[in-house]
Amino acid sequence: MAASLVALAACAGRGAGNLASSANPLQDEADACLDGMTEAGSMEAMMAALKVHFADGYAHAAAALAAPAASPQERTAQEMAVTAEVACALTVSERSAAALLAESATLTTRLPLTLSALRSGSISWQHARVMCDETSGLDPAAAAALEAHFLDPEARFAARGCPAGELVPGRFRAKARSWRERHHPVSIEARHGKGVQDRRLELVPDRDGMAWLSAYVTADVAAAVWSRATEAARALQGPAEARTLTQLRADVAADWLLVGVAAGTPSPKAQVLVTVPVLSLLGDVTEPATLDGYGPIPPSMARRLVADGAGSFLRVLTDPRSGAPLEIGRTSYRVSKAMRQWLRLRDGRCPFPGCNNHSLDNEADHLLAWSEGGGTGISNLGQPCRRHHRLKHTTAWRPVDATRDQPPGWISPAGRSYPSEQQDWEPPHWPDHPGRAGEDPEWEPPDWPDLLAWPDVLAGATGLGQTGPPLPVDPLPDWALSIAA
Repeated sequence: MAASLVALAACAGRGAGNLASSANPLQDEADACLDGMTEAGSMEAMMAALKVHFADGYAHAAAALAAPAASPQERTAQEMAVTAEVACALTVSERSAAALLAESATLTTRLPLTLSALRSGSISWQHARVMCDETSGLDPAAAAALEAHFLDPEARFAARGCPAGELVPGRFRAKARSWRERHHPVSIEARHGKGVQDRRLELVPDRDGMAWLSAYVTADVAAAVWSRATEAARALQGPAEARTLTQLRADVAADWLLVGVAAGTPSPKAQVLVTVPVLSLLGDVTEPATLDGYGPIPPSMARRLVADGAGSFLRVLTDPRSGAPLEIGRTSYRVSKAMRQWLRLRDGRCPFPGCNNHSLDNEADHLLAWSEGGGTGISNLGQPCRRHHRLKHTTAWRPVDATRDQPPGWISPAGRSYPSEQQDWEPPHWPDHPGRAGEDPEWEPPDWPDLLAWPDVLAGATGLGQTGPPLPVDPLPDWALSIAA
């Protein structure tokens, strides 16, 4: 903290009044302010770590000072007294004080890497709270694994792309929740089954004659409804339409609910990507699939979407070795559309740092303009949302260094580099090889020619390992050809 104070003082000392001899005083002042904000942010994290230390220390001291509780009611009263004391000391609500005490206990007892990162200023207090939330309900080993994935660069399968502290808290929460879903000790199938039983429609009155109408439904239904409403709303836009896309989406959905498909309201098919580990498709493992714009879903849901031939969902197979996407379903193949779908796979959302605008709403764009010699290839394409597309063309912000599998980073007008978030693909969990369970711990997946020769694969895996309709006949031959190419 002392070093941060010195750095902060140095940034303040580079103010406008001390730059008379500089060749570019305004640029130096701007740089000093950006550096100062960065240092101030680190100090806020360090101060939060100190608050955690003192809050947890007070809770332990108060517990030691209090007489042994004679009953559960007395223990509850003692906890209420501690919470009230902390609330008064910090001038916050008792609810906020209780949350601070609970999070402080979690950080000091269960999450050493998170607390260390907070003390060093490499993550913010918001990031630490996300880690507390997403490890809640996990056993110590699972919590430690989640923490190590994001905060230990030496972990076996450390997170790719931006360090946790370089993701905005909302995006860090999405990545942490996705990892938690894939590695939760209770299978996603079991948890999903309970969620299905809890599905419901809710009405919540709001101010100014408004209300919220929300539906708790399965992820595939929600994603398809959102995609379909977005496409219908976009089709209604035009010079004579004053409503925004957000307003149109709400109006379209209301029309469909009240009168079916309203007159003049288009009803396009949803187009949602479903990324499916090939072994989950075959029913051999319980590896979650991924629904674009949502996250992990149970493999049974993915198998149903593929087996039913659902036209609203585009199937994507993933590499059984690395977990990376291999090939997009080609039932309506066109080169331009396939490239756009690959961008959706690669980026997941607008690649501008911290932007959460999902890929369906975004626009394909050349990083290096065609007029300046840029080609139309994946490594020269991005899919920024309209806001950041406009930012690129009207300011000095520049997207750079995209690859086939990595979205572009950005260079700011101040010359600073900001990496984009990457998809957190990871190798799947392989089942015991038939006939080798427990016999050969060094067994590895077969090479691609062997894998593609599996009879179940080339035959279309009829029934997906269960009773029901067969797979569509087109995907895996196309997959084989794409690998051979």
